[in-house]
Amino acid sequence: MGRSLFSHFSMVTYSAPRFASSTRLRGLSSGKYLRRSQLIRQRNLQAGRDFRCLCSVAVSEPVNSESSSSPVNCWASTKIWRNVLLVVDGTKRHYLNLKKRIVSGVQPTGLIHLGNYLGAIKNWIRLQDTYETFFFIVDLHAITLPYDAQQLPRSTRDTAAIYLACGVDPSKASVFVQSHVRAHVELMWLLSSATPIGWLNRMIQFKEKSRKAGDENVGVALLTYPVLMAADILLYQSDFVPVGEDQKQHLELTRELAERVNYLYGGRKWKKLGGRGGSIFKVPEPLIPPAGARIMSLTDGLSKMSKSAPSDQSRINLLDSKDVIANKIKRCKTDSFPGMEFDNPERPECNNLLSIYQLVTGKTKQEVAEECRDMNWGTFKLVLTDALVDHLHPIQVRYEEIVSDASYLDGVLAEGARKAADVADVTVNNVYQAMGFLRR
Repeated sequence: MGRSLFSHFSMVTYSAPRFASSTRLRGLSSGKYLRRSQLIRQRNLQAGRDFRCLCSVAVSEPVNSESSSSPVNCWASTKIWRNVLLVVDGTKRHYLNLKKRIVSGVQPTGLIHLGNYLGAIKNWIRLQDTYETFFFIVDLHAITLPYDAQQLPRSTRDTAAIYLACGVDPSKASVFVQSHVRAHVELMWLLSSATPIGWLNRMIQFKEKSRKAGDENVGVALLTYPVLMAADILLYQSDFVPVGEDQKQHLELTRELAERVNYLYGGRKWKKLGGRGGSIFKVPEPLIPPAGARIMSLTDGLSKMSKSAPSDQSRINLLDSKDVIANKIKRCKTDSFPGMEFDNPERPECNNLLSIYQLVTGKTKQEVAEECRDMNWGTFKLVLTDALVDHLHPIQVRYEEIVSDASYLDGVLAEGARKAADVADVTVNNVYQAMGFLRR
């Protein structure tokens, strides 16, 4: 990744019309569709054949299938392709295998820590090789609680730099800032009109955060941000959303809201307004990684590692120095049991630290259990410290390289936003049409 990544970019100049044409490939961003169709057309013209696409749906049309809210845990067994049929000279000739789509993001508030990395970003690196991926910095979510307006742009850039330093490749994934694609806010408002207030009142995280902050410090955005989260996901007609166990409730709301809007405005109602009919949104599935979905605090093995925890001792930040990491591991909470073991409910801290060691070394659970079974806490903490330092050092070096080249980072984010807008604009235009807005 040391060389310039601008060579990876292919500029997309397509601008979606106000309402999507009904002759584009479903689930395929318009820029990619144009490039692929042009390539196939050129090949067919060379062979003296006529070419057309056998489809009557917009780019973002969901592929309707029987949906289930059960999370997908085994990534290797997940179907990652959509089939799109093409026709040559009136004969069915080609299938385009299109990757299924995933979206995910992290807030730019505070410092990116080990929980963010192992629970989300590290998994993105694998996902980008097998899925069409959109990874963004959710800066609009960062203002739901009091924040520093002077710090927000700096934190946003730093978060993007960490994405890239961790291995997110802009030639494989679209990396962008949420607020740079205005369709997020537009769709959030449209979805708000269809969201029952009772659905939002039952959100556990709202209750917890509002109780801590107090009524005078809580804005409406804290209540309604799950609607923005739904817009983030539904804009891109996502097949899967990587989530931790504590985020499944928000994804369930997204799924319910997609089904509600499809029922209220989709199908024949949409067709009567000049649309294609059918479902407006795809109903996404949760994708939960087999390990690392919930990294716990260093000071309390029953609480999630969090940016908002008052003590910095509770987390390992990705940019912590070797000495800081060693000190935090040395002082982290332990127990008085002998040896080291996974899955003992009476030893949450032990299970958490072993899981961290497993993830940063790439070893299997069985290998870690056998290696560490007879270790005492002092020995294991030294081993864990060395593993963390070795794993994070290349990320820290790459991060410094990226932040020192502002034009490179700006280019990555601008290109990512253009790619994202190609897909998002089609979705939000379809929603405007289905909800009966006057066409420009």
